[in-house]
Amino acid sequence: MVRIGVIGCGKISQVRHIPEYEANPNAQLVGLFDVNVERARALAAEHGCRAYDTLEDLLADPKIDAVSVCTSNATHAESTIAALKAGKHVLCEKPMAITIEECEAMVAAAREAGLKLMIDQNQRFARAHVRAKELLDAGKIGDVLTFRTTFGHGGPETWSVDPGTGSWFFDPKRAAMGAMADLGVHKTDLVQWLIGQRVVSATARVATLDKRDAEGNLVGVDDNALVIYTMDGGAMGTMTASWTYYGPEDNSTVLYGTKGIMRIYADPAHSIEVDLKCGETEYYDVEAIQTNDNQTASGVIDAFVDCLERDVEPAVSGESVLAAMRAVFASVESSKTGTTIQIAQD
Repeated sequence: MVRIGVIGCGKISQVRHIPEYEANPNAQLVGLFDVNVERARALAAEHGCRAYDTLEDLLADPKIDAVSVCTSNATHAESTIAALKAGKHVLCEKPMAITIEECEAMVAAAREAGLKLMIDQNQRFARAHVRAKELLDAGKIGDVLTFRTTFGHGGPETWSVDPGTGSWFFDPKRAAMGAMADLGVHKTDLVQWLIGQRVVSATARVATLDKRDAEGNLVGVDDNALVIYTMDGGAMGTMTASWTYYGPEDNSTVLYGTKGIMRIYADPAHSIEVDLKCGETEYYDVEAIQTNDNQTASGVIDAFVDCLERDVEPAVSGESVLAAMRAVFASVESSKTGTTIQIAQD
């Protein structure tokens, strides 16, 4: 039995981490901490666990084996490193942290402590993505030459316990980045994982086009990111992240290979469509993608608990996410400088 503490009691905790831990027979929710103490107390009373007055109190409790870090982006590294130093395994929400130095420090802290660090890159667990990787690894469309991957919706205004553009998602001090870190990191990590190639250069435009605060000023974080990635295996493609898709959510990936084209979550009727060079079309109907309005079990919490129970490497280790984070930060730098940024992935 893995005994869990949750750090941060916002919406991601309430709709994903807490209920998924409670649904796992090998996990026990022990306690919660939030800087809003009353919120933590109310949630703890609802779920029959303890609310801690300070983070230090939670981390000092020997009854807790592992924690989920569900705080705002800017405190991911601080909370994660403190938990690892206190002897707790960590599942941290994405983006991993707000600088590559913080990300690397988190990985180093886990290594030094001999503990597990997993990052919530949940797109790797979507069933169509899992099946697509199997097909790609088997050579279904040959070598991937180019790709386009997109994650866009109407924004995180309702994805917070404090809704609207006044939430932490739009605060540059707490979020650091906007759509690029919220959505772009998902698709960057996904495409690397799917095709088994790492990003080695990024040419990007990261901008704020539409989101405004209560005074009508553009918010201080990006709401759109368009990136051209070059991969170490020779493939290249585009990654688009947007908070201004004011219609159906787009969470699609299209891969163009030497033997055909694979479309993933691009057609509501089919999870995967493969158009082969020979003229044949194959469909793989696995499941519909999660959306902000249609949340299903992510698989992340179960995978985290499983790696602790079996004492094996996490399915999405902190170290494995460093490549995606380097690409994200390179994209932001590319946009600032107007140049292509080369990335040393080591």
